[in-house]
Amino acid sequence: MRAILPSGGTALLRRLEFVAFPAVAGAAFSVLSLGIVTWLPALAAMGHALQLWRTEGDSRVFLNTFAAFPRYWRALWAHGLLSTAAAAVLTANIVHLLGRPEPWAFVVLAAQAGVAAALVIHHTALAAEAGRTPGGSVRGWSAGALALGFGSPARGTALLGAAISAVLLSLVVPLGPLLLGPSVPVLLALSFADPRRHTP
Repeated sequence: MRAILPSGGTALLRRLEFVAFPAVAGAAFSVLSLGIVTWLPALAAMGHALQLWRTEGDSRVFLNTFAAFPRYWRALWAHGLLSTAAAAVLTANIVHLLGRPEPWAFVVLAAQAGVAAALVIHHTALAAEAGRTPGGSVRGWSAGALALGFGSPARGTALLGAAISAVLLSLVVPLGPLLLGPSVPVLLALSFADPRRHTP
């Protein structure tokens, strides 16, 4: 297909891939996340599929996400269960505090929002680290995620900004937040973690 396209058409096709493949990966993540507590292993499996696409040109991101899921489920189910519980508590706290008029409620609400932002950064980075090194351990992925997400303020801010902007900017597309909301920040985290970025 690419061989019969002019150079401009090939470039356009390549640009479209950077929308299509993350969207397809996001679709696989959304299906796997229907189990509620399965979202974290699904995020890691999606990260692995996106990494294969980035490094090896493997365009089977939907199938690769499903193929990698059992391995990440075995490793991350407990972490996913705890993270789901934490997210539920944070959401309940934020909803409760939004209805409180007291001045202290704003301070506590800001703290809760900060914890939520830190969890978004951590889990995005965790999915990228797990996706890069599928044979690693949860401890190794967690340590790598801390370094990736919080080792640089600019990097952590970029990951959080990507997570928020991917949802907001994709609202104009049907199911856009479900398709691009999880995949774009993980793709950015994979880019940040790429050793080639740090070689002269």
